[in-house]
Amino acid sequence: MVRPALEVADIFRAHGPAWRQTQQSHLSLGQLKVMSAIEQCRSAALGGHVLHCPACDHHEISYNSCRNRHCPKCQARAAKRWLEARQTELLPVDYYHVVFTLPTPISEIAYTNKAVIYRLLFEVAAETLRTIAADPKHLGARIGATLVLHTWGSALTHHPHVHGIVPGGGLSFDGERWIACKPGFFLSVRVLSRLFRRRFLEELELVHRSGQLRFFGDHLPLADATAFADWLAPLRKCEWVVYAKRPFAGPAAVLAYLSRYTHRVAISNSRLVSLDERGVTFNWKDYRAKGATRYKTMTLSSDEFMRRFLLHVLPGGFHRIRHYGLIANAGRSENLAKARELLHVAPPPAKDDALSAEPVQPTFVCPDCGAAMVVIETLMRQPRIRAPPSLRGLP
Repeated sequence: MVRPALEVADIFRAHGPAWRQTQQSHLSLGQLKVMSAIEQCRSAALGGHVLHCPACDHHEISYNSCRNRHCPKCQARAAKRWLEARQTELLPVDYYHVVFTLPTPISEIAYTNKAVIYRLLFEVAAETLRTIAADPKHLGARIGATLVLHTWGSALTHHPHVHGIVPGGGLSFDGERWIACKPGFFLSVRVLSRLFRRRFLEELELVHRSGQLRFFGDHLPLADATAFADWLAPLRKCEWVVYAKRPFAGPAAVLAYLSRYTHRVAISNSRLVSLDERGVTFNWKDYRAKGATRYKTMTLSSDEFMRRFLLHVLPGGFHRIRHYGLIANAGRSENLAKARELLHVAPPPAKDDALSAEPVQPTFVCPDCGAAMVVIETLMRQPRIRAPPSLRGLP
């Protein structure tokens, strides 16, 4: 793989230390950990291996990855492994792409309430899809959905939304029939939007009453129940953006799409153009423009670029890819087996059979001759500098 000319890591290494000093009271522990991981990724700080090619006697050093889920360099392999695991779960039906987006006012309070608001976004979007699909007036079936959280717009602004990948049909409630969607049509977007709006606002009121929301700055008055109710009133009347795209061109296209969406955070290295005295220049897409004019470049100061990137650090342990309905982890194997039976599709080969049919790929490949390389030496990671032990508790 050819290394991009500019990476997010280069920006953090060049400008991160100074910016960290000026923002000490404004950065969370999670954000500091992400900065440190990206700066050290595939560098001597994390250690590595000395590789040797027996075929052409080529030597090189391969440094270890940070494996942080926010690191642009570490996500390609993670996405590949995830997609390989999902290949056996695809059904020979149309797949649809559905997007649920939060209005701007809620996006603003979501930044200081990430775990709560993002969880509601997942749960209400999944509930909306399953409820409308279960209605006999629309589909009358039990469906499955994979939801992927995105928190950014093309310009790195905070823009929480979930992408849903949904098979075009589902199992009947007695489990004896596969009910397919109308050709080229999944569910009514207008109906989805109305239910999503109502249920999200209901759940938002509940978490506010239970004291789970935190407010700061201009939003501090919203801690009062009356002020919060007044703030919610316009959101009950405005349009909430929910849309469904036309079906993918077969299961292979679903995987190609997922590879671009599942393990990407904020921005990929390929979108970066330059880093100079003006700041960071990167490519972005202006969705308000039409045609080729929507593809533009934007330049931000290095401080602003890092600030926007770190807006999208997720709470610790928060899962940004979730499965619901027929493909929920609990009953996925049984539901997919039943769906294949009703669709008259042969089950996928057993995992052991699939592994034995494919040649084992070497972990390290020589860039000169393509032969497998072997590890001849391990480089230890640099020890961390720790503060002296605390004297607290001593007499």
